Amino acid sequence: MSGSEGSKDQQAAKLDLLHAAVAASVRYIEADRNGVVSPTPEALAQLGAFSQVSVDSPISPEAALEMLETIGSPATMRQNSGRYFGFVNGGVTPVALAASVLSGTWDQNAALPAMSPAAAAIDGAAAEMIVDVLGLPAESTASFCGGATLANITGIVTGRDHLYAQAGWDIHTKGLAGAPPLQVIVSEEAHVSVTKTLRIAGFGSDTITYVPADSSGRMDADAMPDVDGPALLILQAGNVNTGHSDPFRTIIERLDRSNTWVHVDGAFGLWANAVPERRHHVEGVELADSWATDGHKWLNAPYDCGVVVCRHPEALKHSMLMSAAYVEANDERTAMSLGLQMSQAARAVPVWAILASEGRAGIAASIESSCVAAERFGEQLTAAGVELLAPVVINQVLVAFGSDEATDAIVRAVQESAVCWVGGTTFQGRRAMRISVSDMSTTHDDVDAAVASILEAMAQVSC
Repeated sequence: MSGSEGSKDQQAAKLDLLHAAVAASVRYIEADRNGVVSPTPEALAQLGAFSQVSVDSPISPEAALEMLETIGSPATMRQNSGRYFGFVNGGVTPVALAASVLSGTWDQNAALPAMSPAAAAIDGAAAEMIVDVLGLPAESTASFCGGATLANITGIVTGRDHLYAQAGWDIHTKGLAGAPPLQVIVSEEAHVSVTKTLRIAGFGSDTITYVPADSSGRMDADAMPDVDGPALLILQAGNVNTGHSDPFRTIIERLDRSNTWVHVDGAFGLWANAVPERRHHVEGVELADSWATDGHKWLNAPYDCGVVVCRHPEALKHSMLMSAAYVEANDERTAMSLGLQMSQAARAVPVWAILASEGRAGIAASIESSCVAAERFGEQLTAAGVELLAPVVINQVLVAFGSDEATDAIVRAVQESAVCWVGGTTFQGRRAMRISVSDMSTTHDDVDAAVASILEAMAQVSC
């Protein structure tokens, strides 16, 4: 067989597999599952088949794809079903799904413009659109990464390095050992990813000042400590349990901005700034220095997609800069010098597709629809006598059913019914049910069906 014939055979095999994958994807989307969101026990029991395949006895590509469809697909969570309300997980939009399929087919490395001119151009365009839609300062730059945790790391490390540089300490050459004191301030309601990020950045829990929060999880501005030197302050847009945000303007305007860096962990809550009806809940968030958010949460982009935005592009580039003899230095926007990764997927492609096709008004309307659905949850559940632990302000609904034991039992019963999926959590010492409305496809009928399932579980546990 000639080389050209072999190449044609490989291309034909590739196209056959791609057609088969598309057909399987279409069948997955068309499958109704009779309204069941989570996999059945029977589907879960089949998952062991994946570990039975041995690298010493490989199967054909066709057989591998068939296993993925017949065993993998039935055992997935239907996150884009309209009734998945767990973990603030969004459901991918149709245009984002289609764009990610095409982007995956391109197989581009977005680290350098030279590696992919298309990915670089789309990355830059999507970054500008993100800053604009989120209502952040125009001089800011955005960078795509693997998720809000990585975005937090990027923003916080940039702030750390900037503050040390202002104090005359070059962390690139001297490291952290012997560095001057740096005050680190967070809320006692900070997300666990912030604690992890600070540990990675060199700040142990004993070096951090924790500020009390109110009954809705908002940082108490009056309890803020005095800032008497270089300080890194991490605020929160969207408490992971209640959806409430810290009072940004009140806190930030009291600071001496010459020696502070304010970073906002806004994995989902930052998107409230894109919605005129909800913007007041994050009022003043634009005054910060850096922000972290997710595209795969409330924008409903595919996994994984985090975004860090920095008001000071040069500080971000200085902190994240990497160079090598084989990389030509120039003034082009370079993704690998705006974040932690070198090789990386072209994450901006589906983000650009969403923003380009939805526009500012479409994004705002979609996010607002989630907030209205969350309010509908709150209204119906409280009308049925369920305790609402914090007012519903955006997409999070937090409720309890008397005792911790009853609450946990009702959460389990709802999950087992598979009509919808909700999560359990602990908020300020109490067990609670957390309902996160993050899938833009959620309808009022979905909310009503979920509420009915919750009330049925509540009746069963009370019997």
